[in-house]
Amino acid sequence: MTKTNTSSSLGIWMDHSVAHLIEFSEQTGITTTLQPNLTRDQMSHHFSKGDYQKHQLEQHQQKEFYTALGKVILNYDKVLLFGPTDAKVELFHLLEADSHFNNKIIEMKQADKMTEHQQHAFVLGYFLKHTTV
Repeated sequence: MTKTNTSSSLGIWMDHSVAHLIEFSEQTGITTTLQPNLTRDQMSHHFSKGDYQKHQLEQHQQKEFYTALGKVILNYDKVLLFGPTDAKVELFHLLEADSHFNNKIIEMKQADKMTEHQQHAFVLGYFLKHTTV
C-alpha cells in the first residue's frame, strides 16, 4: 500500500499475527494484509532453542512487524487501530514515542474478531462519524 500524499485515512484491524489495512476512500473495499515474517529456518531454530531464545526471536519479529506498519502509517493523516488483542496498544505506544508520528491522528478501538466485510463496515462507520466536511 503506497501513497504519495497524506490526505487520507487508514483503518488497521490487527492482532499479534496479522494486520488488515483498510484505506478509507472512494474504494474502501481494498484490503492489504501484513504478517510478521518467519522463515522455515527461523522456525526450526526457534523451536530448537530454549525459552529465552524463543522469546528474543518473538520480540524481534514483533518489532519488525510494527516497524513495517509504521512505514505504512506515515503515509496517512488519520489512523484507526482496532482489534481483539493488545497489539494495537503496543503499536500505538511505539508510534507515540516516535516524533515522525506527532502530526498524525491515531486512535484505538477495541473490536472482536471480524470478517473482512465487518472490518470494512467498521472503518467506514468510524471515519464517516469522525470526519468533518
